[in-house]
Amino acid sequence: MKKRFRIDLSTTQTIMLSFLLAILAGSFFLALPGSSADGQAVPYVDALFTAATSICVTGLVTLPTVTTWSVFGQIVILILIQIGGLGIITIMSGLMISLHRRIGMRDRQLIQDAFNLNTLSGMVKFIKKVLLGTFMVEGVGALLYMTVFIPQYGLHGIWISLFNAVSAFCNAGMDILSENSLCEYVHNPLVNTVTALLIIMGGIGYIVWWDVVRVCKNLKKQGLKCFRTLTLHSKIALFITALLLLSGTAAFFVFEYDNPLTLGSYSLPEKIQAAFFQSVTTRTAGFATVPQQNLTNASAFISILLMFIGGSPVGTAGGIKTVTIAVLFVAAFATIKNKEDTVLFQRRISKQAINKAVAVVCTSFLILFASTVLLAAITDAAALDIVYETVSATATVGLTRDLTPKLNMMGKIIIIITMYLGRVGPISLMVAFHTRKEDRHMIKNPTEEISVG
Repeated sequence: MKKRFRIDLSTTQTIMLSFLLAILAGSFFLALPGSSADGQAVPYVDALFTAATSICVTGLVTLPTVTTWSVFGQIVILILIQIGGLGIITIMSGLMISLHRRIGMRDRQLIQDAFNLNTLSGMVKFIKKVLLGTFMVEGVGALLYMTVFIPQYGLHGIWISLFNAVSAFCNAGMDILSENSLCEYVHNPLVNTVTALLIIMGGIGYIVWWDVVRVCKNLKKQGLKCFRTLTLHSKIALFITALLLLSGTAAFFVFEYDNPLTLGSYSLPEKIQAAFFQSVTTRTAGFATVPQQNLTNASAFISILLMFIGGSPVGTAGGIKTVTIAVLFVAAFATIKNKEDTVLFQRRISKQAINKAVAVVCTSFLILFASTVLLAAITDAAALDIVYETVSATATVGLTRDLTPKLNMMGKIIIIITMYLGRVGPISLMVAFHTRKEDRHMIKNPTEEISVG
């Protein structure tokens, strides 16, 4: 008997391959003439770029979404964004649950690795809660958008509202309003507020959602003291998110206050609103209410830092994540103070968590550095614009200083690869370091002291 050829993929490889196949499938549909608004098929590299930016929930586009794609093309993009935001494993698991199919051990391991969970129990309940929570938040966001877009666009405003709600929650940053993102709505409080809340809800992470809900149930009995019972993960995610949002808002407000190309002509409330939105959107959302190329250099560098950090784990945002940067800083200060343990919120952080954080940051930086050098080699754009572009791609943000539409074919390929690696790289690292294998080597190499720093 002939042996059947079988490819045994690890969970890491399965997750990475699923994203790649989804990109290729999406590019096939987007390359069809029916996906284009004028009935003429777009160049395949642009279809591939759009599929990649949708699946990777980045938002960088070589062609304007609103004018390039037909309704069919926009539907394809929306589906890709939703799949990319939730994760392919989540979508497939949800379909299996709806069809009353059993979630096997292999599927549970995939879910565990995709969300970096610590247990295999309660997977079905977790997936149901993720899907239900996602669709509820997106639905409420779409309804709120409709109060603005239906009076302006008629019935077409329903589709615009739905598209923008999904895109904002998934931190994709793509819209079908205009070619300059949300710049026309910089003075609209409702559009700004709804978009910002959707971005924050998607980026804060599902684990934080359920933890806050759990704590709020005891609010009547214990009062504000119940927030002390939040998990360490939730405390870090909420604290760092609030810190970055407030500090980012203050920085943009100060640096852009007198800039005539951004906030200079706005009233004080409008300046605060625009500064807050810029602080929010740099957390891997990609929407823009002010032209990014008009920002001062100081604001651009602040944006780069916020983009690189990104949102929180187990959410729709990209970047190295808030918890990662918090762990690194606390570990660094512990080393400076010559402390043996790394402590945060009166809890000791494991060496394994610190190693994961170092691995994620180093890998993300290597991806960023390589893409920056390669893009600089094939384009004559300004250095700041190139770094802005590559950080945006690596952290799957979607903000650009008007460089993306000007990329040549090689530049587009570089950004596609960067977006893909930025989306799956940190996930792969978390999966790779999640399972702690026992060291079976009885004999270990000798230790020798070295000088560091």
